[in-house]
Amino acid sequence: MPAIVDKIAEALHLKKHEHGHAQSSAVHGASAEPATASVASPKPPVFDHKKVKVFFVLGGPGAGKGTQCANLVKDFGFCHLSAGDLLRAEQNREGSEYGELIRKYIREGQIVPMEITIKLLENAMRAELAKTHESEGWADGEGRFLVDGFPRKMDQALKFDEDVCLSTTVLFFTTTEDEMLKRLLERAKTSGREDDNEESIRKRFRVYKEQTMPVIEHYSKEGKVATIDATATIEDVHQKAKEIVTKVLAGEVGSDITA
Repeated sequence: MPAIVDKIAEALHLKKHEHGHAQSSAVHGASAEPATASVASPKPPVFDHKKVKVFFVLGGPGAGKGTQCANLVKDFGFCHLSAGDLLRAEQNREGSEYGELIRKYIREGQIVPMEITIKLLENAMRAELAKTHESEGWADGEGRFLVDGFPRKMDQALKFDEDVCLSTTVLFFTTTEDEMLKRLLERAKTSGREDDNEESIRKRFRVYKEQTMPVIEHYSKEGKVATIDATATIEDVHQKAKEIVTKVLAGEVGSDITA
């Protein structure tokens, strides 16, 4: 696996620290840096969160995240990014610097390294910000993004906030497992997806609880979670989400809220 890790680092332009540099300089007669030399400050995120608003959209399988994202794009001019869609598109894109790595990890049944997923999100955001937008919220370097189904784990959440852009809010669509199961089994009648069966769905529920709920708890402590009951009709859920986003963009929300 070390060879794969090296390839990832090279693809992402990550540089390794050069150990022993001071010792090498001393051997050649160069004076060593004083012990009190200042340590370089952490690199700031790529995007300024005061201008670029990132809404993470989370919820269990079948909670209706994709449907509500489509509605919010129409309402507020968001750019909707799905981490899963970006990975699938990248592995098939001709000339991709990450395609081979993504295919290898998926073929071996392993999780694609978060650095790749986060870099794809960063690249997609950069490309969108470079476009001309007529919608509100896109002037003078500003932007609005709905990041769907991400972050799924704590390390992804922390890495994105530190390296790419500090998130604005988490839209957390929640309903019962029975309701989500009912929706997914109904979808299975036409989806053709291998994982749309009861056994696989329940496994996905368990993974969601184990990995994603800690992310919700983390952001809840920061007062960033907007919990939306997704049990109601699509239109009712849409209205709740619309009201919350309106308040967040207006700066009227400074703590967790429930709708």
